[in-house]
Amino acid sequence: MNISKEQLDELNAVVTVDIAKEDYSDKVEKILSDYRKNANIPGFRKGHVPMGLVKKQYGKAVLVDEVNKLLQDALNKYLTEEKLDVLGNPLPKEQENFDWDTDNYSFEFELGLAPKFEVNLNGKKAITHYKIVANDEMIDNQIKTIQKQYGKLTPKDAVEKDDLVAGSFANEEKEIDNPFTVSLDKIKGKKNLDKFMGAKIGDVIKLKTKGLFADDHDLISALKINHDEAHDLNIEVTFTVSEINTQELADLDQELFDKLYGAGVIKSVTDLREKIKEDAERQFEQQSEQQLLNAITENVLENTTFDLPNTFLQKWIRATGEQPLTEDEAKDEFEKSEKGLRYQLIEGKIINDNNLQVTFEELKDFAKDLIKGQMAQFGQNSPEDKELEDIAARILSNQEEVKRISEQLMSKKLLNYYKENAKLKIKEVSFDEFIKEVYK
Repeated sequence: MNISKEQLDELNAVVTVDIAKEDYSDKVEKILSDYRKNANIPGFRKGHVPMGLVKKQYGKAVLVDEVNKLLQDALNKYLTEEKLDVLGNPLPKEQENFDWDTDNYSFEFELGLAPKFEVNLNGKKAITHYKIVANDEMIDNQIKTIQKQYGKLTPKDAVEKDDLVAGSFANEEKEIDNPFTVSLDKIKGKKNLDKFMGAKIGDVIKLKTKGLFADDHDLISALKINHDEAHDLNIEVTFTVSEINTQELADLDQELFDKLYGAGVIKSVTDLREKIKEDAERQFEQQSEQQLLNAITENVLENTTFDLPNTFLQKWIRATGEQPLTEDEAKDEFEKSEKGLRYQLIEGKIINDNNLQVTFEELKDFAKDLIKGQMAQFGQNSPEDKELEDIAARILSNQEEVKRISEQLMSKKLLNYYKENAKLKIKEVSFDEFIKEVYK
């Protein structure tokens, strides 16, 4: 057997595999011999079928099968030994008038090769790394929400500002008849609020759905409709009052603090504010880091340029697609996937050049940290290491979980690398400012 490579250009090559009769003949003869021993052919005793008949019936199929196995093994071994970085898979070239009745065969494969390039993390401008802070307004709102949640309801005869009003929204044409409790601080506009003021149990209030709630998503719950129906919905509904309550806020005392965080953890309103700020900013950090990862990804894609074997890859897409594709369809598919392929190559180079590969020990430790975080949410703050080891072992026995956790850990390692090597500028913002700037 002989394998040779013709380099067409930096990104394309053709590998030729020449297979001679001596490469496969012994294997084919052995398989046909085994067939002869076990073949059941009418008119012949088992094991006594003439070899000529066996070859006539099975010889071509066995030959083709064994040559193909030999071919694939040899090609894979060659690519590994020569350390060829191939995109997609080798594509067999069409050979007209190929003859299986000869003794020696020659096969050609097109290769698309990965480009050589250097990663450029930095463009002209520094990338903004947002630090989202919980401001006083956000902390105040959170404290008020807690006080409402742990406060008590007192029934009333007539509606006043900030009350909770239970009742049913209805519209006969849209077949809406849904019980709902309205928190008046969520109603939008003085005109709508005025319709509730002074209402008593049994009163029917007529309202327009457009602009009824400060948050449009509340309309979905209030009317029990889907998101598409709620979009720009402008109809008249009635709200029949069935219950009125005023919400007395819970006192900010030690009893409340202990209910929230356990005995003695929080001892003052100042402690509570600091705890709320700390918890909120920990959650914000996840959003900030995901945004940073997205921004650096876009930046590195923009600043790291290289060519791809486009024609080969489009041909490969046509050859490997589940459905037959035209050349134009394959071109469209390639254009859709090109950005992802480029980043995959860039990411792979960063990982290899900087030894960022995930080890099993790192994966296990990372899984244990995730488990600890989840347990802490349920008040289990000091789990024993053996318990963590046992849970981690069960999780890591599931291949899907291993893949998911490995991807999380790799994202973290890449982000740490980017933080150390990319040109960043820190910007402190509130959560609302972050949303406005990032999701304009």
